[in-house]
Amino acid sequence: MRERLRAEYGEGTFRSWFKLISYGDTRAGTMIFSVPTRFMRDWIRSNYADRILALIAAENPDVRAIDFVVGKVAQSLPAQAPVPPPAPARAGQMLRPASMAVRVSESAEPAGEISAPTERLDPSTGLDPRFTFENFVVGKPNELAFHAAKRVADSTAVPFNPLFLYGGVGLGKTHLMHAIAWAILKRHPSRRVLYLSAEKFMYQFIRALRYKDTMAFKEQFRSVDVLMIDDVQFISGKDSTQEEFFHTFNALVDQNRQVVISADKSPSDLEGLEERLRSRLGWGLVADLHPTTYELRLGILQSKAENQGVRVPSKVLEFLAHKITSNVRELEGALTRIIAHATLVGREISLESTQELLQDLLRANDRRVTIEEIQKRVAEHFNIRVADMHSARRARAVARPRQVAMYLAKQLTQRSLPEIGRKFGGRDHTTVMHAVKKVEELRQTDRGFAESVELLRRMLET
Repeated sequence: MRERLRAEYGEGTFRSWFKLISYGDTRAGTMIFSVPTRFMRDWIRSNYADRILALIAAENPDVRAIDFVVGKVAQSLPAQAPVPPPAPARAGQMLRPASMAVRVSESAEPAGEISAPTERLDPSTGLDPRFTFENFVVGKPNELAFHAAKRVADSTAVPFNPLFLYGGVGLGKTHLMHAIAWAILKRHPSRRVLYLSAEKFMYQFIRALRYKDTMAFKEQFRSVDVLMIDDVQFISGKDSTQEEFFHTFNALVDQNRQVVISADKSPSDLEGLEERLRSRLGWGLVADLHPTTYELRLGILQSKAENQGVRVPSKVLEFLAHKITSNVRELEGALTRIIAHATLVGREISLESTQELLQDLLRANDRRVTIEEIQKRVAEHFNIRVADMHSARRARAVARPRQVAMYLAKQLTQRSLPEIGRKFGGRDHTTVMHAVKKVEELRQTDRGFAESVELLRRMLET
């Protein structure tokens, strides 16, 4: 029978699902098998049980049914060559099976079932205790993402699947994901929540392939109640990882398990992802976090200073909110530096001391590139008029430089796509998206063009 299964399903499937089966004896016409984990039991029952029964019944007509239990079966083995039990875990092995709920009576399972700690998050797994909903400052740029994250954390059912959060660096995506995990674990300590970056997902998948342990990898990720993947754009262009992530995503959604994803762009704008995966990521609710406003930046600074129990003059906070507009991470870092300096040196916090202490950071923020500057520099480089950037002309000699300028505006400024479009003669945001995509494609295929774009970028950044 084992050779028939190997021939019908192939060596890979045989090694993943059939090799670890241990054979027991027959009880009242039912042959009992044992498997190492519940996940494996459920998968074999759902996908291969009928074929296994047919092959056994052909050899032994007295067998009318088969069943699978988790753990060892304390009966004698049949005359056929037994399958070896699973090998002991390798030292330092990263992946471990995690138990999951099943659709059959637990009484059929013997003691000694393989188990492992649940995937609850704690600071040792990278979950930051500071990143909670209580510490998240809400404003117009992030209110949709905040309330969507709260709904996911508060709901017993799955409100939308997946929740896809996207935005630039330092705008609060990771904060919201950690807050969701903390809130869920606080309300429902028994729920299994797994949070990790897309990079770690890929590395664990590669490790599973290397050690031929994909079954444990699949169980680890498909047996959780909530899966949270940060920076999913990291798997762009990595076909094997995308394939596994696609199947993991589908398996969890089919089981009505919550999935939360973050990225730096919306699903439709993510390059290097398979079309079917981009489509799946856009199934649920897509919520973006826009660049911060002055009011939001000031609120964040006031909240951070209050949480640290340090009195910072309002003029200093207002100055920072005006001057540091890039992202929240940089803003909070500036405040941390000011507070640390005052604490360690014993110098009173003032506007003068702030300007002196943050000279490097303030210079960098003063050097923010404007769209007008980009248009002027690109026009000079391609020998066209700046007015052509706003015109309706579609000749390639004009259209291509205009696309380059739109691309650089997207890369080097904090302006939104509609804002960029308005700076180029009132064009629609979809035109800007097309320009960005076209320039990225040409950079991959045309070395001379890529060098020109890189040269322009460096000129603008210096």
